[in-house]
Amino acid sequence: MDVYDGKHVRGMRVVHDGSREAPPLVLIHGSGSSGSSWDPVVPALAGRYHVIRVDLPGHGQSPPAPSYDVPEQAACLAAALDELGLRPVTVAGHSSGGYIATALAEQRPDLVGSLALISSGPSPDALLPQPAFLRLLIGPPLGPLVWRIRSDAMLRRGVTAVCNRPVDVPDDLVADVRGIGYRTFRTVLRHNGAYIAERSLPARLTALDVPVLVIFGAADPRWDPSSAHHYDTVPNARVEQLPGVGHFPMLEAPEETGELLLRFAATGR
Repeated sequence: MDVYDGKHVRGMRVVHDGSREAPPLVLIHGSGSSGSSWDPVVPALAGRYHVIRVDLPGHGQSPPAPSYDVPEQAACLAAALDELGLRPVTVAGHSSGGYIATALAEQRPDLVGSLALISSGPSPDALLPQPAFLRLLIGPPLGPLVWRIRSDAMLRRGVTAVCNRPVDVPDDLVADVRGIGYRTFRTVLRHNGAYIAERSLPARLTALDVPVLVIFGAADPRWDPSSAHHYDTVPNARVEQLPGVGHFPMLEAPEETGELLLRFAATGR
């Protein structure tokens, strides 16, 4: 596997895995995460595809941005992909990364050939009460203080709090999460919520002519797992639920998740 690591394009860190002659597959992480969250599935994907991972603005090793509005982040990603000369691409987004991926397809249908959404809540009413540890870590009034004193063990627990299976949290992901500012994280969450409140993801996808794969953990503690079926109304969409899996299928079920993405990238189904 060839690896091209660490360049910044349009203000975002971009990591390339696999042959650059292979079809492009773009992976977008969720809020409070980084491209390292995809580590367990990348080796399988890079055997067949040119895998492009980004750290969104203010996350991982990418600097902060003036705005975290979802369409603006998608526009920045589009500019980066244009600079890299990549199109059309298969785009996979985890959690709120699915919102960036959807906004990218809305803005640039010439750029996105197919779209995979992993654990992406369809609308605000699908959000479940969050685990107590996450409420302590990110919510008022103690959130800012707890955020400043986070240990590596606390950061790992923040990830595993939304998992249903035991997982090994990649060291790179822990390091990347440590660099995310509290105010940035809260701002990103607010803009993500506004995007799906303005119009649900199924409604947005229905307006697009693009193949869609939806992967949901059947034991997701962040989004109501039954809300995955809201996507059943989307033309050209296929919904896959993974039994016993929580919010991080890439970490909890990397083999199954990788197989689903490989099949979808190859066939659009």
